[in-house]
Amino acid sequence: MSRIQGKTAFITGASSGIGEAAARKFAEAGCNLVLAARRMDRLRTLAAKLPIKCHLIELDVRNRQAVDSAIAAIPAEFAAIDILVNNAGKARGLAKLHEADLADQEEMIDTNVKGLLYCTRAVVPGMIKRGYGHVINIGSIAGHETYPNGSVYCATKHAVDAITKGLRLDLVDTPVRVSTVDPGLVETEFSLVRFHGDTERAKKVYVGYRPLTADDVAETVLWVADRPEHVQIAEVIILPSAQANAYVTHKTS
Repeated sequence: MSRIQGKTAFITGASSGIGEAAARKFAEAGCNLVLAARRMDRLRTLAAKLPIKCHLIELDVRNRQAVDSAIAAIPAEFAAIDILVNNAGKARGLAKLHEADLADQEEMIDTNVKGLLYCTRAVVPGMIKRGYGHVINIGSIAGHETYPNGSVYCATKHAVDAITKGLRLDLVDTPVRVSTVDPGLVETEFSLVRFHGDTERAKKVYVGYRPLTADDVAETVLWVADRPEHVQIAEVIILPSAQANAYVTHKTS
């Protein structure tokens, strides 16, 4: 039996990719779910397929007021959030810092850093008060290394790494655990979003080798959450076999 059966997990960015896969994995483990994303239609479709209770929130994590209001309005049945999976995040563009679109850069900072911060600030005080909780941030190999034309995206993921480490220090005198799962190349909507819907360019990112799937990462997130309460997995870096670091891959074709 899963150690987290009956717990409540709050997953942001749950309408696709790693967030959607995590929702399915946590549901299979017997968690109740609070699922947040901007695309409510996708959340409803997902929730209809899950074997557990869900509370759905239409939410853009960049909006601090919306985050605070949404979390404050969670029904009592779901309000005691035990696990927070800060998954909402994105890349926008792939260009030199001084040539990239400033709106793209600001969107990454607002989503990947400020959005994560808003959700964490709204949820962690309740965890401390109840004496139980686990914050799992979805970072990236880009939070450990910087690759060409990705300076701002990499900066946001370095910030996630720093916030994760700082939060762990801040909570060391509490039972609340803090972890990060940092994937390499994962075939999701990530590249499609990065390239503003350019399907052909997005497909080329994954040609020639086998990338991770959303399920690969979600299984790792679930494993991190399901450790005994005295065990804190601080950091997991998960790469496809054909990837060595943030910018070195081996393609067979």
